[in-house]
Amino acid sequence: MVQAEEIEQTTLFRWAEFAEAKYPELGLMYHIPNEGKRSAVTGARLKAQGLKSGVPDVCLPTAHGGYIGLYIEMKVRPNKPTENQKQWLRALRGAGHFTAVAYTWEEAKDLIEEYLRLPLTIPKGENK
Repeated sequence: MVQAEEIEQTTLFRWAEFAEAKYPELGLMYHIPNEGKRSAVTGARLKAQGLKSGVPDVCLPTAHGGYIGLYIEMKVRPNKPTENQKQWLRALRGAGHFTAVAYTWEEAKDLIEEYLRLPLTIPKGENK
């Protein structure tokens, strides 16, 4: 199932490369690499560097519709988000992010386009 999810996510990012001409913000979209088998040493090293289990797969860090960013957890049917992933989605939603679960790259694409059609949220301040 990981391979199928990997294919869906790879296809989503290929679409994003082409759609960047229409939606320049897609250039900021990135994948959070939480999946995969790792040795105990590598797992411990990544955890020490801040890797956290359950964080959604895809992030688009742009503000629209009053949200401060978008997080998508990618799944393939019949898989469902784990309890840990659901907790992350709830916490991120509570912090002001738009969150969703997508089961195909097309579903993720539709969510992203829907999000990008929301009005831009104007930042309150600027980093100096």
